[in-house]
Amino acid sequence: MAAAEDPNRIQTSSDSNAPKLSDLLDRGWKLYEEVNSTNEPGNSNAVQVKVKRGIMQLEEATKMVSQLGLFSRNEALEEISTTDLKYLLLPALLGALTMKQVYNSKRLEHVQAARVYFMDFLQRCRNYDVCSFQLPKTTESKEDTPTEEQTNNAPVPMSQLDLITMATQRQAKIQRFNQRKETEAKLGEIRGLVESGSADEEVVRDFYLLHVRKWVTLALEEIESIDQEIEILKRMELFKQSAPQPSPPRRPPMKPFILTKDAVQAKVFGAGYPSLATMTVDDWYEQHKLKGCLPDQGIPRRAVDGDPEEDERAERERKEENDDEEALQKARDWDDWKDTHRRGYGNRKNMG
Repeated sequence: MAAAEDPNRIQTSSDSNAPKLSDLLDRGWKLYEEVNSTNEPGNSNAVQVKVKRGIMQLEEATKMVSQLGLFSRNEALEEISTTDLKYLLLPALLGALTMKQVYNSKRLEHVQAARVYFMDFLQRCRNYDVCSFQLPKTTESKEDTPTEEQTNNAPVPMSQLDLITMATQRQAKIQRFNQRKETEAKLGEIRGLVESGSADEEVVRDFYLLHVRKWVTLALEEIESIDQEIEILKRMELFKQSAPQPSPPRRPPMKPFILTKDAVQAKVFGAGYPSLATMTVDDWYEQHKLKGCLPDQGIPRRAVDGDPEEDERAERERKEENDDEEALQKARDWDDWKDTHRRGYGNRKNMG
């Protein structure tokens, strides 16, 4: 297969250097194999870029196949040329790459589009009688068939017919699995001859027919998975539309707290931040009033102030102002003594 190129060249069909139909299929096929075998996450940018490029190239190839009219319902499988057989895989590869897209907002749209691609591929294989298989029901026929919930709200007991249907489906899955393993083994045997170009036309034809039959089993499994996912996505959409949006509950404001290793540490170091107020000023006043600790309840002023020198000075000034003879005489004697004795007299420590 050719290496992948810039998909912007595909849109210029009038350009003489535009890729050929076989190149478009080979590049899209190769991109699918790279995406399917990579170890990177499916939602990574590199993988999604390859998915988009592969879809663009396969869509362009599908348009060219429709314009050329390569397939017709009036012809048999033997009438299709060997070089055109591989173009039967176009819708299957498109469906597989569409399923690789990971946009959650458009997931329902993508899986529905992928189902259309797979159904188109299976219908064409059924028309050409590529292999024997039962074509899945279309989306319209599924909607027309009444479901268990539509017919009766009560659960319907499982009948013997349901058990037979389940057993038949299980047997069909086992048979498809065995067929796919057998087909992959045959493909492994002749792949090297076809890729090297040394295989004759009959081997090349068998190689592409085996690929088509392999994709028939893959498409049947993908459609079963898609039907289940579509049902889940539709239920989720209905639930989102019907469920009221609950308002977030209002929480009471949290009190500040600090984590300590133990209660002893909390007592030693305190809360770790300035203490919060535990009572108002009025509460404090009432509490001290009940205990009789207020200044206007008989507490001596000296005990309140607690400064004896200031009290002595105030008392002396009060006596002098009241013309107390003893206080005045003491003040005069002190003034006379200071006149005859210099400052620091009698201070033995200064050795004056």
